[in-house]
Amino acid sequence: MTADSAYDRFERALASLRGLSVGDALGSQFFVPANYPLLKDRDLPPGDWQWTDDTEMASSVLAVLAAHERIDQDALAESFARHHDFDRGYGPAVNRLLRLVREGGDWRELASALFQGQGSWGNGSAMRIAPLGAWYADDPEQATHQAEVSSYTTHQHREAVVGAMAVAAAAALVAAPGRPPTPEGLIDGVVALIPRSAVGAGLRRARDMLDYRDAGTVAAVLGNGRRTSAHDTVPFALWSAARNLGDFEHAFWVTAQAGGDVDTTCAIVGGVVAAEPVGAPPAEWLARTEELPEWVPSAPARR
Repeated sequence: MTADSAYDRFERALASLRGLSVGDALGSQFFVPANYPLLKDRDLPPGDWQWTDDTEMASSVLAVLAAHERIDQDALAESFARHHDFDRGYGPAVNRLLRLVREGGDWRELASALFQGQGSWGNGSAMRIAPLGAWYADDPEQATHQAEVSSYTTHQHREAVVGAMAVAAAAALVAAPGRPPTPEGLIDGVVALIPRSAVGAGLRRARDMLDYRDAGTVAAVLGNGRRTSAHDTVPFALWSAARNLGDFEHAFWVTAQAGGDVDTTCAIVGGVVAAEPVGAPPAEWLARTEELPEWVPSAPARR
């Protein structure tokens, strides 16, 4: 890989991370009861917006890619644990896992032991992975492989792994050189890149619903992350992203108004839509979003 191509990959991934952080931070504001009525009229909540664990973990993904130009599982697990901020809204299982890794535990044993040895099927590995897809815009198959590798550090259930693969594939296809895919082309492309699964079945339903205009109806069928599982989150998020490529603002409101795990669905949508330059978030929204962590690199490592 040349230095220039590494830089281009980094810039695409950073743009996706910024979109993810805006979706995450703004979406999280609508868990505040006083702000919920603003959703109906698409009014922005007051003040500045703080992001959650979605952005914190996605920042580690980019940092590891910048340092290694691939996912190094040990480096990723170490970064997750070292930068883990309990107050960012992590789920209890991952909170405990990262604390134990920080104390010297083996992430392989800890992640595989979750939920009676089935591994977590939560949406945590999908919510953080769009920047990796943007990094691998020239190789969607590698994007899905690296997403699979990244998922195992915390989420080892098949559905969680496939959920991460699907989001990475979507971001890679959106960021690829040339014209962006059609909504149908994006969903079909993702389905072709992932194994058969509940996530895949949900995406096939999502394709059949691309002509639906009411996000609430679609979310009632596909799920909106309320159960925080990958297969309850990823199909709807990619339905919304596919319908709103190139329009971050509209993509956000459509996703948020469906309710559910709003910060996570909006983080996924924001990261996918912002993987192409015309999908960048509005400048005002970016300015009101908490800055990315200071430890996020500003360029890839020189080799």
